Amino acid sequence: MRHRSRFAILVLAFSLNLAPLCYGQGRGGGQGRGGGQGRGQTAPARPAPRFPDGQINLGQVPGEPPGLWDAGPTNIPLERPDTPTDFGLFSSDAREPTDPFLAAKPKLSQIPFQPWARALFDYRVQIRNEPYVRCKPSSGARQVATAYGTQFVDDREQKRFYIFETGGAHSFRTIYMDGRAHPAKLSPSNRGHSVGHWEGDTLVVDTIGFNERVWIDNLGVPTTEQLHMIERFTRTDYNTIKYEVTVDDPGAYTATWKSGFYLRFTPGESFEFVCQDNNQAPELIVGDGTFNITAPPYVP
Repeated sequence: MRHRSRFAILVLAFSLNLAPLCYGQGRGGGQGRGGGQGRGQTAPARPAPRFPDGQINLGQVPGEPPGLWDAGPTNIPLERPDTPTDFGLFSSDAREPTDPFLAAKPKLSQIPFQPWARALFDYRVQIRNEPYVRCKPSSGARQVATAYGTQFVDDREQKRFYIFETGGAHSFRTIYMDGRAHPAKLSPSNRGHSVGHWEGDTLVVDTIGFNERVWIDNLGVPTTEQLHMIERFTRTDYNTIKYEVTVDDPGAYTATWKSGFYLRFTPGESFEFVCQDNNQAPELIVGDGTFNITAPPYVP
């Protein structure tokens, strides 16, 4: 199984008091929102590409070099410094976003946890028993900002939009763009059921039908089967997508809350991420959820 040597907390604190989640690491740090890198002044980014009918293209542009989307650092300052108490037991994450691999961090003080949900979160960040590292599908922001980059494919003929994450489980998410409603009865799943539509230049994705085992970030903010998630994708220029997510889960939180980050376009292609094949911890992959990992005495 291929592992990333370090995981990043890639989250953006937007203006408008968006409370960030913690996400998976992309393929590198140091690039700004416009995708520029190196010395001197960065050249202006190209306009966002469009299809012949004018709709924004969030995916590969025909005839252009291939690329993937990575969650990137932000230059938007935090409203206030976090403190160790904001992070419960995992106080080592209470640090300023100076490292490009720690571009920002969750403002847990802004997330309206119910008491049981906060207690479960404190436990999860100690155990780090994330489904992603056990080859199970992630969803929401955790899928969008996964390791090694993400691909978006807009199949306009079939009226479906696909999200392929390079790292993690061999799977993808389907977003139905044909105007259908959510089914009346859904079997809860890791991905849930997603339908989408365009509002101007923004793709809006509505998802319900989650089970309670899925993680929507890499530290484990809890969710329940009541989770209703709205995601918004806006390609502001050729190199940048603004991602916003609204979390509405009355089973885990006292109010609806929002978060988000920027994605940057970087050259490259998805590769075969070997997760299930020859994995050395099969009990974690196929287990029924009763297999427990003992909490470590400290977190390095």
